[in-house]
Amino acid sequence: MPDSTISDSPLPGLYIVATPIGNLGDISARAAATLAAADVIAAEDTRVTAKLLAHLGLRVPMTPYHDHSDERTRAALVARMADEIVILVSDAGTPLISDPGYKLVRDARGAGRHVTTLPGPCAAIAAITLSGLPSDRFLFAGFLPNKAKARADTLAEFAGLRATLVFYESGPRLSASLAAMAEGLGDREAAVAREISKLYEQCVTGTLSNLAARYADAPPKGEIVVVVGPPGAAIAEAADDATLDAALREAMAGKPVAQAAKAVAKRFGLDRHETYARALTLKEGG
Repeated sequence: MPDSTISDSPLPGLYIVATPIGNLGDISARAAATLAAADVIAAEDTRVTAKLLAHLGLRVPMTPYHDHSDERTRAALVARMADEIVILVSDAGTPLISDPGYKLVRDARGAGRHVTTLPGPCAAIAAITLSGLPSDRFLFAGFLPNKAKARADTLAEFAGLRATLVFYESGPRLSASLAAMAEGLGDREAAVAREISKLYEQCVTGTLSNLAARYADAPPKGEIVVVVGPPGAAIAEAADDATLDAALREAMAGKPVAQAAKAVAKRFGLDRHETYARALTLKEGG
């Protein structure tokens, strides 16, 4: 049953609206209807949002809201939310995901305003689905710092996490960032996704070092997402079956299957669920 509160008569307040990351056809019907009902749109770049509104045939007042917006700008928007529909959009994708907005949401909630979100496109999520890398646990890390020392320190914080890592990146910085990731994280399996949902969408996979070499002399254009597999992903591909089976049998001699698989997975840097399945097969086979 349709939500009449949103589609027919939106309440005054703040609406966080995800917009297309490439193909304008990805705007949802609900997002389009809510944009049409807005009193004002707080946009990261009004020129970019104007193109979306033109595509939808809408003319809605806009005001800039970006990283440099001050407290007075936020206060003015929160005041308007008392009896107007205020929409927050970024240039593309879901607001607040490596984009400005959390302070506005925080202040709106603090003032008791109605706050809701209209889910939709997100480059980080889309890139994970394209990468073929483990998606059961992941960390969105945004943009790495520009300076080498700060970048290395940031990567060191992530190195021990058993999760897929997701970064946003620009073409000119891509090769250097990939090389830094290979050094700081190990030469893991990774994917570089760009121009997602556009005509020239591309997702290139390989090790971090190979990808760094690929883009060293040919920095790509467009919006870029780097997806890096968890530690052990490359080891798992090259693991010696006999060595792994021997380790599992030894561990299962003194531990339950689940505990043995967990210990061996940690030792070899393997996926715990896959190692458990292998241990069950060994146990059932004698």
